[in-house]
Amino acid sequence: MSHLKLAHLVGAVVVLMGTPWLAASAQTQAPSPPSPSAPAPAARPEQAPPPQAAPPGTPGKSAAPGEANPLLRMAVFSSDGSKVGTVQSVSTGSDGAVKSIHIKTGGFLGFGARLVAIPEGRFTRHGNNIQLGMTADEVSRLPEVKERS
Repeated sequence: MSHLKLAHLVGAVVVLMGTPWLAASAQTQAPSPPSPSAPAPAARPEQAPPPQAAPPGTPGKSAAPGEANPLLRMAVFSSDGSKVGTVQSVSTGSDGAVKSIHIKTGGFLGFGARLVAIPEGRFTRHGNNIQLGMTADEVSRLPEVKERS
């Protein structure tokens, strides 16, 4: 191998190895302080604290009227560990407690999926996921429910 080819090879390796380091260092740089002539940023209005999430292992309470329920769009996993769907809607009682969750399950790329209801007591919340107390096979045998408009 000639010296010129070796130099090109070493140069290419150095560039390829240094690229991730440069990208990482660019992301971790502290923002520059504002210049003295720049206007001060507008004061932010006081924000309400974020709503408290339900503790792990509990189905949770319904959101206040007009607010989205925190369970919506959460991934749902069966007791055998497979993902069976996502929460599409939440059914609540008059006291605001969650009575059931409706999950979209099955299908392929969004086609042929069914909406099924999981009753209270058959699911628990674990962080950003819902854990069912039933297998994927049991979920597939649940009757389909009609979507609410």
